Amino acid sequence: MEIHKTLSLAKIAAIVSDTLTKANIIAVLTGGGVVTVYSENEYQSDDLDFISPASSQKLEAAMYQIGFSKEGRYFFHPNTNYYVEFPPSPLMIGEQYIDYKECTVQKIGELELHILTPTLCVMDRLAGFYHWNDRQSLDQAVMVAKRHPIDFKKVKSW
Repeated sequence: MEIHKTLSLAKIAAIVSDTLTKANIIAVLTGGGVVTVYSENEYQSDDLDFISPASSQKLEAAMYQIGFSKEGRYFFHPNTNYYVEFPPSPLMIGEQYIDYKECTVQKIGELELHILTPTLCVMDRLAGFYHWNDRQSLDQAVMVAKRHPIDFKKVKSW
């Protein structure tokens, strides 16, 4: 699928995720991009953070296939304002390691987006609120929790 300016963040994320999966790369969308997907664009992120244990060489090769180029730690595409980053692995929320198998796959058209579950997203945003006293992260957690079932027992035990 070709990337162009009118594609949503979710569609761009799905293209990236699907490309990585086809290259046998495990990668999960985290951060504000997840909030954008689950808040149905109430919150608008401009970056896509994927956590992956893959080497930077494998990630770069896959991203180049779909027209992204690397500048510093970010990947940019000439046909979208969204940019991609691969923060360091492992996948963690606060001090807790998260198994990639705990995440979910969302179908976006014919593409598959590997993404945190709504519960993990809320935990991730709460971690930002607690760690940095970032009120925006708390607001994002609420946006997601208002739209999706959340496992509050899991959140509480975390």
